[in-house]
Amino acid sequence: MTRHSFLSVVNVIQSNRQARQLPVWLNGLYAELKAQFSDYEFVLVNNHCDQSAIDAVIAPLPEDLRKNIFLLNLSAPVGRDNALLAGLDRANGDYTVIFEFDFSGKPQLITHMWEESQKGADIVYLRARERRLPLANRLLYKGFYFIMQRWSGLRLDPLAHHTRIISRRALNSLLRLRENSRYLKANYALVGYNISHIPVEEPLYPDPEAKLSEQFRTSLVAITSFTTFLRTLLLWIFLFSVVIAGIAIYNAVKVKLTSIDIFGDHVTSSLTGWASLVVLMSVFFAITCLNLYIMSIYLSNIYSEIKNRPLYIIESVKRY
Repeated sequence: MTRHSFLSVVNVIQSNRQARQLPVWLNGLYAELKAQFSDYEFVLVNNHCDQSAIDAVIAPLPEDLRKNIFLLNLSAPVGRDNALLAGLDRANGDYTVIFEFDFSGKPQLITHMWEESQKGADIVYLRARERRLPLANRLLYKGFYFIMQRWSGLRLDPLAHHTRIISRRALNSLLRLRENSRYLKANYALVGYNISHIPVEEPLYPDPEAKLSEQFRTSLVAITSFTTFLRTLLLWIFLFSVVIAGIAIYNAVKVKLTSIDIFGDHVTSSLTGWASLVVLMSVFFAITCLNLYIMSIYLSNIYSEIKNRPLYIIESVKRY
């Protein structure tokens, strides 16, 4: 049965390794889409990879497949979410599908997501059973999702794959959110609409092209953009500082009047308390530096927004 829907399939080519995976990915999806849907297109975003390598693997493909491919070449490398945005901006379909290379062997998942969307869901994503990460990455993700779920008010699924289908109306709403510091999974939740998922066996793996330091910076940007966590943290740091200062003042007055500190020690030497003073100064200096660092993150986000620079620049568009 042919489904009378126009599907735009979007993916980002981040490396030459992914460029080599294109024939399997395209052929599998082409066979599924041709059999199941009336209209379709492929929107590929070349995030500054070797275009000749991409051309070499696309050229031998059937003409009926190649004529449905649009290749967007970015002039400079950008973050994966911004590269995806370039593809989403170009998508013309009734439904837009972000389909990862990890699911090249299961093109039928597109049909399953479309069928799930017909039950009333505007966004349907694939949900993994587990996330396989090194210990450092696992701790970062657990802390990140705990903060996002606790302080953002958004329904975020820590086991969600990037692969999903998005209805036209949900995509139009998503594209109106033009923050420079983007975190697409939070934006999906921010636009609302009905969201559903399909469980899959494929686990979530770390992106081999992403470094832990980059993921940490991305986490900070998302936390400052979508949550009140750092503002709450600053409040608690302030209250803690007031308590410590109050204890220090009380101890100083007590020693002055009774020559006995709050620990019950008898103070006789004028040098007594010097170490405590140094510790207190160090603590308050560290707290001040932390506050300034947190404020600098917010100022950096504001600065990025008011500059209003483009999220990506397309150098050329190629049809095959």
